[in-house]
Amino acid sequence: MAGAAAPKRQDTRKFFENLSGAGKSIAVLTSGGDAQGMNGAVRAVVRMGIYVGAKVYFIHEGYQGMVDGGDNIKEATWESVSSMLQVGGTVIGSARCKEFRNHEGRLKAAHNLVQRGITNLCVIGGDGSLTGANLFREEWSGLLDELLQQGLIDEEASRRNSELHIVGMVGSIDNDFCGTDMTIGTDSALHRIIEVVDAIMTTAQSHQRTFVLEVMGRHCGYLALVSALACGADWVFIPEMPPEDGWEDSMCQKLSENRADKKRLNIIIVAEGAIDSHNKAITPDYIKELVVRCLGFDTRVTILGHVQRGGTPSAFDRILASRMGVEAVLALLEASTNTPACVVSLVGNQAVRLPLMECVQMTQEVQKAMDEKKFEEAVRLRGSSFNVAVLNVGAPAAGMNAAVRSAVRVGITEGHKMFAVSDGFEGFYKGQIKEIKWGDVGGWTGQGGSLLGTKRTLPGKHLDKIAEQIRIHNINALLVIGGFEGYLGLLELSSARDKYSELCVPMVMVPATVSNNIPGSDLSIGSDTALNAITDTCDRIKQSASGTKRRVFIIETMGGYCGYLATVGGLAAGADTVYIYEEPFDIRDLQANVEHLTQKMKTSIQRGLVLRNENCNENFTTDFVYQLYTEEGRGVFDCRKNILGHMQQGGAPSPFDRNFSTKISAKAMQWITRTLKDSFKGGRVFANSEDTACLLGMRRRALVFQPVSQLRDETDFVHRIPKEQWWLKLRPLMKILAKYKTSYDVSDSGQLEHVTRVRPKESNTSATI
Repeated sequence: MAGAAAPKRQDTRKFFENLSGAGKSIAVLTSGGDAQGMNGAVRAVVRMGIYVGAKVYFIHEGYQGMVDGGDNIKEATWESVSSMLQVGGTVIGSARCKEFRNHEGRLKAAHNLVQRGITNLCVIGGDGSLTGANLFREEWSGLLDELLQQGLIDEEASRRNSELHIVGMVGSIDNDFCGTDMTIGTDSALHRIIEVVDAIMTTAQSHQRTFVLEVMGRHCGYLALVSALACGADWVFIPEMPPEDGWEDSMCQKLSENRADKKRLNIIIVAEGAIDSHNKAITPDYIKELVVRCLGFDTRVTILGHVQRGGTPSAFDRILASRMGVEAVLALLEASTNTPACVVSLVGNQAVRLPLMECVQMTQEVQKAMDEKKFEEAVRLRGSSFNVAVLNVGAPAAGMNAAVRSAVRVGITEGHKMFAVSDGFEGFYKGQIKEIKWGDVGGWTGQGGSLLGTKRTLPGKHLDKIAEQIRIHNINALLVIGGFEGYLGLLELSSARDKYSELCVPMVMVPATVSNNIPGSDLSIGSDTALNAITDTCDRIKQSASGTKRRVFIIETMGGYCGYLATVGGLAAGADTVYIYEEPFDIRDLQANVEHLTQKMKTSIQRGLVLRNENCNENFTTDFVYQLYTEEGRGVFDCRKNILGHMQQGGAPSPFDRNFSTKISAKAMQWITRTLKDSFKGGRVFANSEDTACLLGMRRRALVFQPVSQLRDETDFVHRIPKEQWWLKLRPLMKILAKYKTSYDVSDSGQLEHVTRVRPKESNTSATI
């Protein structure tokens, strides 16, 4: 694999080379309802397990296969998980098993595992599947004693298999498991819902219809709530927040007002478990009948059903599943006698391990609390009125419009007058500023690009004109939604505060760029949509090679000097090699990569995928790499190249980007409101401390406000990238899954923690959300 070794540092790191799987057997099974991304998790467990020297087994058809044994439990090979990453559902099958709920069934399952020496179990499923796994572990020693007494195993087998270690991964589209921010399959289910809603909106608009959509989720309203946010629905019903008595009149009034504002359609989203405050079910048919009776609107019901479980997994789910699968194997290798069964979770952007039963108990407590009608009341505070300007800066990124919509509506809700600046800082100094109202941003959530207009112009040369425009329009705060130019612009504005008192207003930036190259944030608005575009294209390209064997594709991605899209896109698409600027490579690396592909062509997987970041090396261009591979691979494989270009910037934003931009923009507006109150003295706003010019970014587990002046030292301004980038730790993982020998630092991997009822507060060097 291309890349020089990382520079040496104080060695506090722990490498997984010290964790050997030799002599160990790991079995992986999927249980309960299927979810997109389960195959990615299975693939990661199999390849990581084989990589560390363990034997890995598939258990087909979930717990039923474990009970039945025989051909249901088969040893997995490296090639047997090829081409699984892009397939939805679960290739190894899933079944609900009554027999495993009985003691006799679990005894049969134990016998089947002992026969194969399997003492490490990786279970991918929901809370029911994981609870069953924990019970199985608790009974393990008793089951072995029974098998010994019945003469089915000998004492040596009992001693050799005395401990059963279990690690769970939550595969469920419902996102109803406590302890993790996202379960495998949830993001893909949101993709399916948004695809349907986007399609329905065009027909609804044509006929001025109201659509009532029922989405899945059992007793959890996550899918309903996030899809409502992502598509700008008029009303949403979720089980966790039943509407108050009289909701029928409130909803009808709201729908009527929207029509009066010339809105041609209404979207109402209902979670399948939605209830009122008396625990009575709220059904789509009841809502339809209500709207028709009270308003006379042409109304249709659409029940999405199992469409939400189907289709190819999203880029997010592939990456999540791959990270979780590798983490699960590490957890099994590190497990000791006293380690409780754990579940691998995602909190913010960090993998963590949590005791399985603590998560299950809290998940069950949520349901119990809902059954007892203990619903929290939502409280909303209004702030004082100020003028807040919002602008897009840099290249367009999918999700920018959703961020603007969120900022405008939250700002208006908090009492502010909102102003839209067209064409970034260029429009600012030219005076292209006008008030933007609630209805002006209707329908913006699902639209790609930048409806405000965006340019790369920096403010430095036009500070006097910008200061004048701030004075003319009495702007009290600035919200910048953009990429690296937005960050540079905020640095220039905050540095000029000594010279221009008009710039002494609160300023905050929300990162929005496909390149994900902004210091101070692990993620940027738009990068998930770009990753999905890359992944979709790679899937199609790989599929085109299924007929013509022995073909290698060289694909160029965007990102400037930042290798995020290439690396994470490579992980999601199952690439063999990824070339990036951050990991220097030479001609010897290129030759080694060609040799690796030559060896691969001798196996049953006769295709290759190579990704190259556009600026990874000025001499080893995409054409050069293509020609080298063509020449060196002559007679073994042929090559094709593809430059993805601006398709990575276009298209409708993904559900993740819609949701992320809505949330992060709302947080930014709340910070603006607080900071305005704190800096309002003597009848005017005056904010010149460094903590009043901030960037709001996702850092590991929390959204953090960081003064832009403090981010200078973290920035490589020449190459427009942060000096340290979290995703570089994913590169060894990607190499391992492509069968390269490499070193993998696991010191940052999840350590076992306890489930906390209150999530960590989102921190700030200046303020907490």
